[in-house]
Amino acid sequence: METMTANHADTDARGDLISFLDFHVAAGVDAVLDEQPHDRFAEAEAVRADAASQAEPATRREPLEPRREPLEARREPLPPRSEPAQRDAPSAEEPPLAFRRELPSRDAPAREPPRTYGNAAGAKPGEAADDARARAAQMKTLDELEALLRGFEGCGLRFTAKNLVFADGNPQARVMFVGEAPGADEDRIGKPFMGRSGQLLDRMMAAIGLDRTSAYISNVVPWRPPGNRNPTPQEISICRPFVERQIELANPDILVCLGAPATQTLTGTKDGILKARGRFYPYRLGDGREIRALATLHPAYLLRQPVQKRLAWRDFRMLKSALDGSAAGK
Repeated sequence: METMTANHADTDARGDLISFLDFHVAAGVDAVLDEQPHDRFAEAEAVRADAASQAEPATRREPLEPRREPLEARREPLPPRSEPAQRDAPSAEEPPLAFRRELPSRDAPAREPPRTYGNAAGAKPGEAADDARARAAQMKTLDELEALLRGFEGCGLRFTAKNLVFADGNPQARVMFVGEAPGADEDRIGKPFMGRSGQLLDRMMAAIGLDRTSAYISNVVPWRPPGNRNPTPQEISICRPFVERQIELANPDILVCLGAPATQTLTGTKDGILKARGRFYPYRLGDGREIRALATLHPAYLLRQPVQKRLAWRDFRMLKSALDGSAAGK
């Protein structure tokens, strides 16, 4: 009887532990970074202070030592007060090095602009986005851009995500789909649209004769936000230069924006997705060439609102007609 009771207790404890872990996974706490907590703000301030100390010329003062003189020298009488010339005359003896004050030169080089690599938590608004834009513009291929993102530390999402979710499909395809941000399945696998919304997107593409070998798929934000929350405006502004450069390097004929965040980020419209969908917007590439961007509903939204699939079907029929028309024009 005691053995059965002990087994019962072990089973209950194991079930409680599994339930505890399931709760944290559902809440988005599915990544353990370290066993000890870290103050990222303090670490960022330390990095910034270290960079400032290296950039500015530092004057190191030697410790003062008492000046010892012979007793006879200390007993010498002072100069008479009636001789101001002697009092005002400069001493022949140079002051010790410890008393000299070194002033910074006016010709010192200007301080370099702040770098955000390794300083995501303490980066000022705009610094990380400017850094990302400058670095993304230097990349000449999609492989170089992906390698840059794997080492980029200017966005805090990189430290909470398991994997970088760069792209999937064929980069030479004529159509490119861009969503908002990865979810839990995408973060685990490392490719965009791998969960239920990805399966629905595959069926939607198959309805117009497309698949992942004839389409290129990506996201505005390549890292999963914790708990599948929406990316913040600052996170989007940091990641936007990368997806814009990705579109330029992929060079598609038609861009499909899946959902409101992708549509508003890439087209600049402020309209909601139900008003913006079903319309083509001009999208200008870095080389000056202009392509068309189609706004439509995100597959995750369609899973929550199945009745709106009829609207998405209309949009995909427009996409099919546009692809057939551009192919005929060529």
